[in-house]
This record gives sequence, structure tokens and C-alpha cells, in this order.
Amino acid sequence: MSELVRLEKQDRVGVVTIDRPKALNALNGEVIDAIGATLERVESDREIGALVVTGAGRAFVAGADVAAMRTMTPLEAEAFSALAHRVMGRLEALAIPTIAAVNGFALGGGCELALACDFIFASREAKIGQPETKLGLIPGFGGTSRLVRRVGLAWAKQLVLVGEPIEADEALRIGLVNRVFDAAELLPAAIATARAAASRAPVATRLAKQIMQEGQDADVRTAHALEQRAFGLVFATQDRVEGTAAFVEKRDARFEGR
Repeated sequence: MSELVRLEKQDRVGVVTIDRPKALNALNGEVIDAIGATLERVESDREIGALVVTGAGRAFVAGADVAAMRTMTPLEAEAFSALAHRVMGRLEALAIPTIAAVNGFALGGGCELALACDFIFASREAKIGQPETKLGLIPGFGGTSRLVRRVGLAWAKQLVLVGEPIEADEALRIGLVNRVFDAAELLPAAIATARAAASRAPVATRLAKQIMQEGQDADVRTAHALEQRAFGLVFATQDRVEGTAAFVEKRDARFEGR
């Protein structure tokens, strides 16, 4: 595994750390490839029930590597965007819950990496935004689509078209992040929440995440139909039998993922 991206396990929680602090964890092709390889490891590890993504040092990810992009041709830039979209899409499509623990700057590609997670926790020192138009660029890793779905069109337009980052409290107010913590509390809180998610029934969690992801782009009738079908499917699982029995018997459930 690349030294640029570390994967550690704490109980059933995987913690992915982007570790290029001298460059504020900026995303070049090598880092993006390393994230993709790490996600492949996560997908194949059945012991990991939830994932936290964070950055080393004072940044989550400060953006795409501008120095690397400076000399790109249009075709090279399109290929770079396609690579990032594949990796961000892989993160978004993980069957397990994912949390971005934004410990500092999350700008451009960093904001887009966080948006590919299910939800975002941020430290009070975090600054989040899409400043690409200040460089004559536009978001290229999913920012124009995922940001709209997260905060609505008007706020997405302000963040992209003006290009000014916002503080953590403002990001909380507009729904870009779920919770804000003091710096020392951020990662423990994210891991604790991930651990709670990992303790839930795996099949139900996977189905719930899947139908929410698919349903957001469907009309409401289709979304309801997806939910009805998935609701029926979970009744075929042993975890449903165990979970309902544990509730009635007033004890903790012991889920096996089947």
C-alpha cells in the first residue's frame, strides 16, 4: 500500500488517512490511485463495518494538486477528472457507512472527497469550499453535482461561482456538515459514530444506504417502490429475526450479517 494513504482498523471501523502533509494532502494522480487501492482493500475486508476518512496534519485535503495540473493538456485534464470520478464514485458506492472527518482545509478536490462520503463531521478550524473559479477552473471531481444534492442549488452556486470557502459553523448551518467538534474531539467522535453504525444489522444498513442513494435521483413513486421492495427483502434475513427478538426480549442484538 502507498505511504500516501494509510488504512488502520479500530474494532470494526476502518480509518483512512490521506498522508501528504507537506502538500496539505493535495490530490495528484498518485494519491488518487492510492485512495482507490485502499478502497479496494476496504471492500474485500468483511471485518470493516464502517469507514472514516481524514487527513494528516492541518488539512483534510487542500484540493487537487495545482502544480501537477498546471501543464496538463485538455485531454490529460479530462483523464485526471475521470480517474478522480472513478475513485470518488467507488467511495460513494461502498456498501458500508462512510464519514469524512474534516480536520482542516477541505477545498476543491478535498470538499469533493468529503462529499463522496455519506456525511461529514468537521473541526471548528475547518474551511470548506470550491475555489476553482479563482484559478480559471471548475470543480472536476463531482463538486457540481454532489454539492447541489447536499446543500441545494443556490448555496452550491454561491460556493462554486464566488469560490470563497466557508467556516465550519456556516457549513453546519447550510447542511454541508452534520456536526462540528473541537479539534481534539473530531476523530474520536467520528470513530465512535462509525462504530455505532458498524454495530447495526449489516444487510439492513447496506439496503438502506443503497435505496437512499438510488432514490435521491428517482421520482417519489419510484423511490417508494424501492423502499417497499427492500423492506420486504430484510424480512428474509436472520438479522431481522434476531433484531426483533432482541427488542422484545430487552437485550442487545447479535447480528451476523445474514
